[in-house]
Amino acid sequence: MGSLDEPTRVSILGKENIIVDYSIWGSFIVNDLFSNVQASTYVLITDTNLYNRYVPPFVKCFDEIASSVGADVRLLTHQVPPGETSKSRATKANIEDWMLSDARDPPCDTKTVIIALGGGVIGDMIGFVAATFKRGIRFVQVPTTLLAMVDSSIGGKTAIDTPAGKNLVGAFWQPQKIYIDLQFLNTLPSREFMNGLAEVIKTAAIWDEEEFAALESNSERIMKAVKTKPESGDNRLLDIRQILKRIVVGSVRVKAHVVSADEREGGLRNLLNFGHSIGHAFEGILTPQILHGECVAIGMVLEALLARYLGVLKGGAVARLIKCLTSYGLPTSYKDAIVQERSANKHCPVEQLLSIMSVDKKNDGRKKRIVLLSGIGRTHEPRASVVADEDIRVVLSSAIAVSPSIAKALKVSCTPPGSKSISNRALVLAALGQGPCRITNLLHSDDTEVMLSALVKMRGATFAWGQDGEVLVVTGTGGHLLASETELYLGNAGTASRFLTAVATLAKPTKMDSSVLTGNSRMKKRPIGPLVDALRTNGAAISYQEIQGSLPLKIKASGGFEGGDINLAATVSSQYVSSLLMCAPYAKQPVTLRLVGGRPISQPYIDMTTAMMASFGIKVAKSSTEEHTYHIPRGTYVNPAEYSVESDASSATYPLAVAAITGVTCTVPNIGSSSLQGDARFAVDVLKPMGCTVEQTASSTTVTGPLRGNLRPLPEVDMEPMTDAFLTASILAAVAQAPDGSSSNTTRITGIANQRVKECNRIEAMKDQLAKFGVICRELPDGIEVDGKRYAELTVPKDGVDCYDDHRVAMSFSVLATIASEPTLIREKVCVGKTWPAWWDTLTQLFNVKLEGVDLDQPRHPNHQAVKHGRKSIFIIGMRGVGKTTTGRWAADILGWPLIDLDTQLESNVGFTIPELIKDRGWDGFRAEELALLKRTLKDKSQDHVFACGGGVVEMPEARQLLIDHQRSGGIVLLVQRDIKDVMEFLEIDKTRPAYVEDMMGVWLRRKSWYFQCSNFQYHTQKSAANELSKAPRDFSQFLTSITGRGRTLERIRAKPNSFFVSLTVPDVAAALASLEEVVVGSDAVELRVDLLEAPQTPGRTPSLEYVTEQLMLLRNAISLPIIFTVRSRKQGGRYPDDACEDALALYQLALRSGIEFLDLEIQYPNDLLHTVVKGKGQTKIIASHHDPHGELSWSDGSWVVHYSKALQFGDIVKLVGFAKDQKENAKLQDFKLWAESAHETPLIAINMGIDGQLSRIQNSFMTPVSHPALPFKAAPGQLSAAEIRSGLALHGAIKPGQFYLFGKPILSSRSPVLHNSLFRQTGLPHKYQIFETDNVQDIQDVLQSDGFGGASVTIPLKLDVMRHLDRISEDAKVIGAVNTVVVETTHGVGGGEKNNQKRLLVGHNTDWKGITLSLRSAGAEGGNGGGGSAIIIGGGGTARAAIYALHSMGYSPLYIVGRNRSKMVALTDTFPETYHLQVLSVVADVEGLSHIPTVAIGTIPGDKPIEEGMREVLLELFRRRRTPKEAGKQQMTLLEMAYKPSVTALMQMAGDAGWVTIPGLEVLTGQGFYQFEHWTGITPLYKNARAAVMGETQQV
Repeated sequence: MGSLDEPTRVSILGKENIIVDYSIWGSFIVNDLFSNVQASTYVLITDTNLYNRYVPPFVKCFDEIASSVGADVRLLTHQVPPGETSKSRATKANIEDWMLSDARDPPCDTKTVIIALGGGVIGDMIGFVAATFKRGIRFVQVPTTLLAMVDSSIGGKTAIDTPAGKNLVGAFWQPQKIYIDLQFLNTLPSREFMNGLAEVIKTAAIWDEEEFAALESNSERIMKAVKTKPESGDNRLLDIRQILKRIVVGSVRVKAHVVSADEREGGLRNLLNFGHSIGHAFEGILTPQILHGECVAIGMVLEALLARYLGVLKGGAVARLIKCLTSYGLPTSYKDAIVQERSANKHCPVEQLLSIMSVDKKNDGRKKRIVLLSGIGRTHEPRASVVADEDIRVVLSSAIAVSPSIAKALKVSCTPPGSKSISNRALVLAALGQGPCRITNLLHSDDTEVMLSALVKMRGATFAWGQDGEVLVVTGTGGHLLASETELYLGNAGTASRFLTAVATLAKPTKMDSSVLTGNSRMKKRPIGPLVDALRTNGAAISYQEIQGSLPLKIKASGGFEGGDINLAATVSSQYVSSLLMCAPYAKQPVTLRLVGGRPISQPYIDMTTAMMASFGIKVAKSSTEEHTYHIPRGTYVNPAEYSVESDASSATYPLAVAAITGVTCTVPNIGSSSLQGDARFAVDVLKPMGCTVEQTASSTTVTGPLRGNLRPLPEVDMEPMTDAFLTASILAAVAQAPDGSSSNTTRITGIANQRVKECNRIEAMKDQLAKFGVICRELPDGIEVDGKRYAELTVPKDGVDCYDDHRVAMSFSVLATIASEPTLIREKVCVGKTWPAWWDTLTQLFNVKLEGVDLDQPRHPNHQAVKHGRKSIFIIGMRGVGKTTTGRWAADILGWPLIDLDTQLESNVGFTIPELIKDRGWDGFRAEELALLKRTLKDKSQDHVFACGGGVVEMPEARQLLIDHQRSGGIVLLVQRDIKDVMEFLEIDKTRPAYVEDMMGVWLRRKSWYFQCSNFQYHTQKSAANELSKAPRDFSQFLTSITGRGRTLERIRAKPNSFFVSLTVPDVAAALASLEEVVVGSDAVELRVDLLEAPQTPGRTPSLEYVTEQLMLLRNAISLPIIFTVRSRKQGGRYPDDACEDALALYQLALRSGIEFLDLEIQYPNDLLHTVVKGKGQTKIIASHHDPHGELSWSDGSWVVHYSKALQFGDIVKLVGFAKDQKENAKLQDFKLWAESAHETPLIAINMGIDGQLSRIQNSFMTPVSHPALPFKAAPGQLSAAEIRSGLALHGAIKPGQFYLFGKPILSSRSPVLHNSLFRQTGLPHKYQIFETDNVQDIQDVLQSDGFGGASVTIPLKLDVMRHLDRISEDAKVIGAVNTVVVETTHGVGGGEKNNQKRLLVGHNTDWKGITLSLRSAGAEGGNGGGGSAIIIGGGGTARAAIYALHSMGYSPLYIVGRNRSKMVALTDTFPETYHLQVLSVVADVEGLSHIPTVAIGTIPGDKPIEEGMREVLLELFRRRRTPKEAGKQQMTLLEMAYKPSVTALMQMAGDAGWVTIPGLEVLTGQGFYQFEHWTGITPLYKNARAAVMGETQQV
């Protein structure tokens, strides 16, 4: 569709070479080229994304016109990969080679004209090609993105990127023409559109306030079009065609004017770089995930904040800029949620940002130049200004250090920002009012921004800024609001959340019938229940979306609540009262509001609200007959022409306190005795009694502090009228001293109970943070006591002050920092933006306080009321009989926490059994006691406990909500399940609890959904014998460590040089159990391919949740490796239906509930599904994956970047799998990995499928998917086994052959070489194990230090001697006093993986004891915790020490030592701690009095010599003893013989004759060798293979 008017032509450098209009691509451009840019050869270059859509039609048009006019011209076309990665030397060279090739016939010459069709990447790079090809040829720009249209295509700047930075190699080369076809924008993706709008806003911000205002007023209309799905027709832009052309032409004219005046960037042209100096630095770190315009938006905000910090820009202009950027969907901080999500939470260190900025082309040597605004539409200088690094660092840093530096004679006048309380009330009243209202001195803060945004979304008013943001014109709609179509996100703005809760009830439905109010994690814990209760009672439909009593809220648009009599509890927050008061005129009946429950909190704020309502035309009558009662008439607010917001009296306490604590003078000129705010009394009621000189008029307050150190404590001060100011008072109280020490230095502050439910628990926060300065505080029920200290006695916290994301905490402690002995670190600097964004600027500009920016790598934002991660109590629920108490005992043992069975606790509390209680009080009485106990438990024991709940706890809705709230706040509610038939059998015989009064299966079916609703994890117990239940099974231990985050699985795998996971390709795990142990050898995790599972009963169908649950349980029981849960869809190369999103989500949620360590999440699924999974992931690590089974993507053309960027948003690990059509693809993949790994720390799995892709599998070092010969088929074409990959790495030299040894004498007949060489061969390792026989430790010194030394086994007589030649000894080897294993460890010094920074350490371990425990457990001896009792050690040599350590580790106690020489045995026991409970048995009489009968014995005496007679008699007595006749048949008695020869020793014969089970010593050799191999290689071998080698079933290698 063409334009009815002539295209707009804009002059640049004296020629009208810029042409702007719709639909000029095609005939218009061809004709213009033929007329004005004539050539014989035109070369059209674009990227692969644009080529098919735009090039063929253009070629056809070109040929037709050329033919019609008889022109002898040709058009060549070429395409390059899209994206920033193409803007490189390599791509430029490829284009030049293509143009010079004879294939062009003839090659391009000096008269060729290049047409650059594309965005900034194409324009910059092709312009540089034109500038250098044949020493410069002509080119034209045809920008296709908004960013390129208004910025990069204009001005002749051409460049490519280099590893050192963006645009560092290039030239000024002006295009002959710039054709801006706005129709390209019709198909521009929304994000790219917003990306370009950043440059439009930038241009208006530096040059034209009128254009900026137009952008502000048109933002909603423009964004509606921008967010419409791009189509090929005109519909998307139809409503904004003229607006869009205006803003583009406006930006183009500004840039053209500046370029014409300063083509080579001598000064004026620098202004176009507003936002770019800092923005480019962020772009250098965050690209390509964050776009250029998005980084410039962040840069504009920071450079505006810098201008404000330097005193050249007012805060109103900053707020206006931020609001404008936000209205166009652009980020204003790199901490914005969308930036963090897209960049995978990438950190941007300040020093790295400064380093990138140091190469900015605008700089003057080492001096950085930045464009500083002085107002909207103008700059501080007509060029970029020199700014010091320390000033930039203050603005960029997340924390700030405040130094004591205030001069004693200082006198200042300080005007704080407008009152937050008055500002928010004024916005609500003006929006609800009729007509325009000019609001002056409005607070520009996070709180007011979210209030403005919410009112706009509900169509409550229109807003327009004036006078650089110092005036806001609000045009109200008279209460005619509409339900918001999107969530109203309020951050941590408590005032906004409470006011808007009532306001939202006034809305009328649109296509949405409700509005949703939500906030950040802290806001979701702040109370709002009393207000909701009052509104609900009065007819409002409000529902909680998460935790009862807090946001999020879903509020039905009902056109107002009913009115009439309303009762409201107002003892928690006066904001509840104000919210109802302000909305009451729009109720359906006049309102009588009664404040019940006692004296209302913060009465001055209620009075403020009624006074302001009167200013807007509604007079509230306070009842003369009923206390705390108000009558509000129906009506419509009438907006005053102008309303001036008084400065915030709470904020004013900070500069006044600075004067008080430092002894200087400060005047606040617009707060006095006539103020609406209670905090205005702070100077008179607090500072004056503390010794300050106070002068207060009706409109101003001046405070002069006493001489330093002379502030006086206040014995008692009731701060209920000014509760927010108590933090300031506490700071002053911390240094208050009684004159001459005549009385207490304690200040007692009361009346502030509501401060516990503000942004944080402020009373506790002040106590904890003042303690860091050495100040002692005590919490009171409604206040705090502070013991003052002398200034010199204050200590400065080394780790700084935690602010809990609370503006008042930060500002209060900045006051204390002004008199500290050294700089004080205030963490979370930015939180002051809530009420005084320019507070730090004020400190440095008015009080001359020295500030220093401090970059914290991981800034802490602790939630003061939340428990530390991993310490929240665990609640176990489920039907009676499933094993809740048993499971709870396992969890308690593993975590070291107490277990409380709530049923047992309830019986103890009431003094009855539960059946007796039900008989006495009925089921309702029992449930009431059960609920009360649950409430107390959650309140009093919220940390470090395990609770087993009664089976029926979920019957009560309130109990269900309590459990849901617990798990949503980070706790664990574990549902224990068991086969329902087994449960029914148990319930038939259990008489300890009341019988069900209904069908048991019916009870289960009723409760089933409640159990799942209340829990966030589930565990399936199995039917076991009673003696098997005392110790947690391995699968439960693994499950618990996973869900509590204690396993650190990912960290362990990342630490390995090569790691693998094996992909199970079996339809039924049960059928593969026999081979699983073999299949997983050498892998670090096992992948359950859910899409390949098929239940035998339903072949060919997708697996049910029940079947998958069973498969998970089988796999957990069979192996100890972490599990990767994968549902591979068909389009990604698997078998799961592509359109079964809901079923896939259910499977993912099952995996998360099952505590799976890793979940493979395909990023091709809808974003809603992806966000749902990630939100509920708990401790599970997400592998965000994308597969290209058909080879449609290329590693070299940027087509993988979009998938990589999306995967970064959702994954803890990124997995990208391409398809190699030739070997070259592997090299391209390696280049991609190098780029990705240099840009992001998120671990990356990147491989190619196919035979040609096998090399990429060998080269991938982290979590490479592998197969195994025992599996039915490979999960992907080209998949290798772990052993094959290790063999490949060995062939490539990546795994170097290691020399391993056995040291000792005599050792020639040892089976160790057979054992280890066979295991090396089986796992694909190139190492060699050999014997080095010697009894002199000096002989092995050179071997230990040799380059190829990989490790060693050590046996007699060198186990002690070798220790002095090692760098470190493990703890077990220290206790045992011997080393049998030497391991080589490599550590990295500064410089990471550089070879010359590696340090080689020899570490000694002892695996003898591990071999002992493995042999005993394999034979059925589970240890003391399993009921095994005591044990015997026979002999007192070195091996006995390993036996003692092993038995103690298994829980056996006491341990009896039997030996020939009693004194030697006593000496041995003395070397172990008393906790080992060692006793020497030397005569038969010692045995007769034993209270603990041993069930395990370990022989450490020579097997080829007779047993000494005395020992023999003791042993015969021990072997013959049994616990009781009844136990004799049940309890296995086990002897482990450590001697290898003969095969049956005298000790074994003796024990066997007494009915003991005997284990030969070669089993221990297998076990200790098994663990040696694991130490050396990180691979857990197959035990049966190791045993076969030791037992002679494997030949010598």
